[in-house]
Amino acid sequence: MNRLRVLLVDDEIMIREGFKKLFNWEEHDCQVIDEAADGAQALNKIDSLVPDLVIMDINLPLINGLKVIQQAKARHPDMAFIIVSGYDDFAWCREALRLQITDYILKPVDYEEFGHCIDSLKISLFENRVSHQETHHGEPRPILKITSFLQEHLSEEISLSLLSQQFHLNPQYISQLFRSEIGVNFLTYLTDIRLGHARKLLISTDLSITDIAMESGYSDYRVFTKVFKKAEGITPSRYRHEFTHTQEHH
Repeated sequence: MNRLRVLLVDDEIMIREGFKKLFNWEEHDCQVIDEAADGAQALNKIDSLVPDLVIMDINLPLINGLKVIQQAKARHPDMAFIIVSGYDDFAWCREALRLQITDYILKPVDYEEFGHCIDSLKISLFENRVSHQETHHGEPRPILKITSFLQEHLSEEISLSLLSQQFHLNPQYISQLFRSEIGVNFLTYLTDIRLGHARKLLISTDLSITDIAMESGYSDYRVFTKVFKKAEGITPSRYRHEFTHTQEHH
């Protein structure tokens, strides 16, 4: 897992400085390589530096942030974007989602929430690489076998010691594989894929919250609700309601 190279884009220097000083980039294997204060500067730096991730405001001088993303995506389809905005505007959120941004965070920034975004991004980057099916001497690498196993046994109780028995590998070695190959720890990965599965079930089925919790590996729906709310900012039932409400207005 290579260190993620990050470009910060915001017209307020205080926001950029806050990001640089208040978030632990080292701990998340990231490096801020440059910054930009307007949309035109951002596009120039995106083309010259080709960062892995751009953290960007929407309301920028010269060129609006969404237009920057649109133009950048056309030239760099794999580049990731996280929008950090002071506007909780649904039309902008919808446009941002259409552009397939990684996440939309509101100011003032909650750096713990931002850390979760970075972890989720790493997991999706790993999964994109896996979809191109990297193999080693014709045999899937251990991390691919382990992550496939997790995807197939999401509803079951899973621990490092169970994986150790299943794959005849040292638990510390497995733990290290997650850090080196994906850039997150085992529990972060497991929680992320469980919540991803739960989100799918919430919007595509009529299963009860208790059943969705069980299907996603949470035997206690209260624990599930707490974990879900911490990650999404809203409860599972509210998430389902807001999604179906949004669909009805399309």
